[in-house]
Amino acid sequence: MGLHAIKAVGNYGEIFERHVGPKTPIGVPRGSNNLWSNGGLMYAPPVR
Repeated sequence: MGLHAIKAVGNYGEIFERHVGPKTPIGVPRGSNNLWSNGGLMYAPPVR
């Protein structure tokens, strides 16, 4: 079910860029909403 949602609207980064990202009139940078590997706070914990 989650795969269908991601296919329909995209992942978090794609949604962010489309609606509030730097190339929109709002122009918010990702900042702390970026991936951990890119200096942000978002990370996925390991799945066991």
